[in-house]
Amino acid sequence: MSEVQLPALGESVTEGTITRWLKNVGDTVAVDEPLVEVSTDKVDTEIPSPVAGVLQEIRAQEDDTVEVGAVLAVIGEGAVADSTPAAEPEAEQEKVEEPAAEEQSSPVAQQSEPEPQPTTPVAEPSASPVVEESAPEAPVVAPPVATTPTPPVEKVESTPPANTDSDTAYITPIVRKLAKDNGVDLAAIKGTGIGGRIRKEDVEAMIGQAPTTSSTRSAPAKEVETSPLRGTTEQMSRLRKVLASKAVESMQSSAQLTSVVEVDVTKIADLRKRIQSDFISKTGVKLSFMPFFNLAAAEALKAHPKINSTIEGDSIIYHPSENISFAVDTDRGLLTPVIRNASELSIAETAKQISNLAERTRNNQLTPDELSGGTFTLTNTGSRGALFDTPVVFMPQSAILGTGIVTKRPVVMQAEDGSDVIAIRSMVYLALSYDHRNIDGADAARYLTAVKQRLEEANFDAQLGI
Repeated sequence: MSEVQLPALGESVTEGTITRWLKNVGDTVAVDEPLVEVSTDKVDTEIPSPVAGVLQEIRAQEDDTVEVGAVLAVIGEGAVADSTPAAEPEAEQEKVEEPAAEEQSSPVAQQSEPEPQPTTPVAEPSASPVVEESAPEAPVVAPPVATTPTPPVEKVESTPPANTDSDTAYITPIVRKLAKDNGVDLAAIKGTGIGGRIRKEDVEAMIGQAPTTSSTRSAPAKEVETSPLRGTTEQMSRLRKVLASKAVESMQSSAQLTSVVEVDVTKIADLRKRIQSDFISKTGVKLSFMPFFNLAAAEALKAHPKINSTIEGDSIIYHPSENISFAVDTDRGLLTPVIRNASELSIAETAKQISNLAERTRNNQLTPDELSGGTFTLTNTGSRGALFDTPVVFMPQSAILGTGIVTKRPVVMQAEDGSDVIAIRSMVYLALSYDHRNIDGADAARYLTAVKQRLEEANFDAQLGI
């Protein structure tokens, strides 16, 4: 027997909550096969099985909160029932020595009849020893031999529908409804999530492979899709509770306000168009505006350390490095992986880190340590079309920079001769929320101006890294 313990999931993580068991008692598990989902205040993750065998016992139930090192389950060899009826055959053997007593007992009377055996396929293995010893005829021994392999046969037969069970365990109602509305067969999709989980992106990719139906469904696609959550009630996840608690704590414990500037990023837009294909071929990732925003924000933090500071009691700590958290929207909620020493990275290095961390965040593959240690946050609210917002500063950080959508619009500019002209430019709003206890409005304005100048000059050729 091997005990499955809750492993250490990060330096600051001391406990976790069982959110879902992916295996049931009696199921066969392989080494490193996902066994149970655990939620912490940092991240939701899956605990793999350390050994191969049969799940004998589950000691921590769903919604239980357990400490690191606690035993979650027991895995061993052989059927689960082997350990339970071990004492029963001995009792039955004693009964066999006294035939008269057995004839008076109702269990033996039931076993002497040939019909109850097929009607009770779920009967414990204890029935087979009694039948063998009470019945003198040799052919009667055959049924126990057949019943012993019965569980494996049932499990083998359940292997084909295992996709259905897996789908039930891994596919969210939103993904299932999306597949149903678009006539997508979930069994034909190979999931790209953890453990083969079918994600929303997998279904959308399958929908995109059917051009013959795209034209006929173009009109209905404009209709508002009713969410399956409408009219329902659900319990807050541990992650949502943590986010809610931290948001309220931050708003109540700090004095927050927001300053906004408008930035012309036309030169960066032109640079992206010019080097996009070369950048993809050399780095394997697409070049978006985010690496430029990230680098400009990090460089400005070096010159304006108040924005990259933390209040501890009556002291202000100015961090020696620029570790930028960036917000990632997931099905489980908002998570913020960290890019460390962001001011020292090239555009290519930043782009690859953003792509890698964002993908692993959505697939629930991050470690808690990758979600901690941030000193400043960057959130791209423009990815969903917002012009700008007033993001919340999450303590102990003192500031967060929100980037709105980059959009083309007419802007009044100065021509070379000094006259005013109207031109089509790529514009974006940058909104800095900050803690007024240690950052003044003038500090915030100076920081935003530095970021604005860096982006509008767009002198990133030396930092491209390709």
